[in-house]
Amino acid sequence: MSSTVPVVLVTGAGRGLGRGVALALAGAGYSVALNYAADSRAAQEALELCRKAALHKAQKFICLQADIGVAVERNSLLAGALNGLGRLDALVNNAGVAPQARAGITEAGEESFDRLLAVNLKGPYFLTQAVANYWLKEKPEPLLPGGFKVVFVGSISADTVSLNRGEYCISKAGLGMAAQLWAVRLAGEGIQVYELRPGIMETDMTRSVHDKYDRLIAEGLVPQRRWGRPEDLGKAVRALLAGDFSFSTGAVIYVDGGFNLKRL
Repeated sequence: MSSTVPVVLVTGAGRGLGRGVALALAGAGYSVALNYAADSRAAQEALELCRKAALHKAQKFICLQADIGVAVERNSLLAGALNGLGRLDALVNNAGVAPQARAGITEAGEESFDRLLAVNLKGPYFLTQAVANYWLKEKPEPLLPGGFKVVFVGSISADTVSLNRGEYCISKAGLGMAAQLWAVRLAGEGIQVYELRPGIMETDMTRSVHDKYDRLIAEGLVPQRRWGRPEDLGKAVRALLAGDFSFSTGAVIYVDGGFNLKRL
């Protein structure tokens, strides 16, 4: 099956930031493969929302279950996207997990560390490898302006210390280097790679600390004085895929309401 509509694979697209990305892309005319790890109900809901947001009938949407921290499931994810939608023009590495319990670095265990690095770092690193090798070997004609695209969804935690979730910070710091490595490797192949760093975002991941961050945001921790929303990230991804940053491969773009700004 071939397609004249650009196809995007979004990992972790069932809920939260990934759903926001998928909806933004559906509204921009893309076909989307929505990956999810476990919550099939949420993924199906996201799929139906994408169908409602679509611009035209040529767009297609599929749900694909896979834990990107597991090699065999990553491989089946790529195969499922290609078999289901016929091609792939962009990869959005959004899937990520937080520690099940926040623990200081003097108490945190290895099990949580291993899980976060598997999903948040190893998964996107090697999924990008698989997608890049597909593009380099098969040499399909890109449908996006400027060529194929890879977007890594990092976090302000890449360079902001949180002592009660050190494994998360380390996974996101590593992801930032992964984005740089792939940007350099693929630049000469006409493939752009970007990293987006969301700030304090209103999702299921932050529900347990919502009151804490409500207070901190009101006190000015975020200069724009509001939570980030999934649609904020979706707009950023949409701009990158549209080719609006065609000479900026490797760029780190903050989606954080000014959190990263140095202030006195």
